[in-house]
Amino acid sequence: MPAGVVVIAIVIGAVIFTRLSGLVMRRVVRQLSDRRGDDLRTKWWRAGASRVGVETTETREQRRRQRADAAARMLNHLVSVAVWIGVVIAVFHLFSIDAAFFLSGAGFIGAALAIGGQHKVNDYLTGLSVLTEDRYGVGDELVVEVPGRDPLHAIVDHVGLVTTRLRDEHSTLHVPNAQMVVVRNLSQEAAAATVRLRVPDAADQDTERSAENAVRNLAGTEQLTDVVFVGDLAARRTNDGDIDVAVRTSRPLDDRERSVLVERAERVLRGRS
Repeated sequence: MPAGVVVIAIVIGAVIFTRLSGLVMRRVVRQLSDRRGDDLRTKWWRAGASRVGVETTETREQRRRQRADAAARMLNHLVSVAVWIGVVIAVFHLFSIDAAFFLSGAGFIGAALAIGGQHKVNDYLTGLSVLTEDRYGVGDELVVEVPGRDPLHAIVDHVGLVTTRLRDEHSTLHVPNAQMVVVRNLSQEAAAATVRLRVPDAADQDTERSAENAVRNLAGTEQLTDVVFVGDLAARRTNDGDIDVAVRTSRPLDDRERSVLVERAERVLRGRS
């Protein structure tokens, strides 16, 4: 069979494979992000923090799916690069071309490719971690510490494979993901929640303060190691005699953390009565 026909077949096969791998990758990543454990979404794909303003469960879920789809595209790009590198090697082999000639014959080209590739891989991995950790997303307002210039105040327009596109009042900026060193996300706010505690009938007059202290001291303990309170707690007695403690956390509490928090705080209050 002529080498040209084989090359065409390899190229067509590579195109079909990369298209199919994209569909498979998207489905696999979505299934992984949709998995539940302990009544919560997979930790990698949970929203890191609530956005400023009214954010419903539907919008938070939509953002999580968008992040998962973007991560799937990035992984598919990696697969595509590996496939096309294999295609180039196969073509060189079919035409008896020594690929080492192009690199060893001009060492500076190989060095330039290695250095450039290293930076691209760093940008790629940083972009992938941005998506999985929900550091920022499209529409978020950021203050970014970019090396070599003053802090940048801009809106995220797109999170790409190796760069993040930002817009300010003057222009559009394309910043390599790895250079987004220190990011302050002004669109993320602490998650507000209310924890209701049942208190003993013989509770003292300072039960509200005791409830605040009991809840606050549980942050960082066993099964609550990821719980971080932001600002002060506010407790008030309900008409039923219970105590509602308003808390703000760095990320939303899941059902397990909430139940553990309530159980242990009530145990502390019973010990005080």
